[in-house]
Amino acid sequence: MRTVIVGAGLVGLTTAASLRLIGHEVIVLEHAPQVRAAGAGIALWPNALRELDTLGVGDDVRRMGKTVDAWFFDAAGHPMRAAGYDPAVHQLLMVPRPDLNNLLADTFGRDRIRLGTHVTGFTEYDTHVEVHLADGAPLRADLLIGADGVYSDVRAALEPGSTAVKHAGNYAWRAVLPSGDERPEGTFVTIGPARTRGGYTRVTQGRTMWWVAQFDAGELVGSKRDRALRRARNVAESGWHDELLEMIAATPEESILENQIMLVPELRRWTTDRVALIGDAAHGLSPHIAAGGTLGIEDAGVLRAELASGSATAASLARYESARRVRFEQVREHSAAVEHANGAAESAERYAAFTHWMITTTPTT
Repeated sequence: MRTVIVGAGLVGLTTAASLRLIGHEVIVLEHAPQVRAAGAGIALWPNALRELDTLGVGDDVRRMGKTVDAWFFDAAGHPMRAAGYDPAVHQLLMVPRPDLNNLLADTFGRDRIRLGTHVTGFTEYDTHVEVHLADGAPLRADLLIGADGVYSDVRAALEPGSTAVKHAGNYAWRAVLPSGDERPEGTFVTIGPARTRGGYTRVTQGRTMWWVAQFDAGELVGSKRDRALRRARNVAESGWHDELLEMIAATPEESILENQIMLVPELRRWTTDRVALIGDAAHGLSPHIAAGGTLGIEDAGVLRAELASGSATAASLARYESARRVRFEQVREHSAAVEHANGAAESAERYAAFTHWMITTTPTT
């Protein structure tokens, strides 16, 4: 089966490598001029690592990352954790996103990735799908997969009017710096007033990621560094997080990532007979639950399992969509519960409930 995947990010490359395992002839189209990853670090939970083990790169990913034993803190640094859960609920692997993307590109094969290629739409026929390009003749494929994120061109063609929308007032700031004398165990998530969250964590040996985010962030004034520092002070009382403030102050302006969080509206459909959306293209949510990448990797495993079942492509895609839509109805409920938690203790409880559910209900692929 000839499969075209749009998007050479984490989910697109994972899906590409995964489908090659079942004999697909896969080509990946990427709009950017190089394989790159937007973002600093990414959290991977055990369900994602199992899929990466299937691809043969799980141990490499573990070596490049840093295991985090996660605690929640209030703005004065008092630690909090939900009791009564298996320790795995509180443990994740932080990985530098660019390093992970490069590993996946090498695993899949860079010669199968076409860079600087803008997909403008597709035409679906009974026997194949034609992928339209801004520059060049259409590509003919048996299957088209849109893994091109919240601003997906494939989604725009599949479901007109599905443009990503702002999660009003929800902004995030982050950067990766050489590690210094900050606590090597990090501060994972500190919950402060004015709906602010922030912290820092090692993402690999010698590199630390800091981040700050706020719901209802209000007017943004000053430089990116000024805006990040203003929010960071909400999670830095009584000397707690002085090192976070120092890291932000020391970060070059051009190294700070600032994002208005965008959401993908709930879609009428994720698939047709020969086209499927996957990852954020299908269900992009706010990153405050730190599981978007993990759940997108889960998508890839479920899609591979369905396509390997021997059923017709249309039936396989329909089963993939049905299973993932049901799961994401629950993800959205957990995400809203965490977003609206009142303080650090309630945040810890609701987040543990989410990660316990996610890990213990992982689909078998």
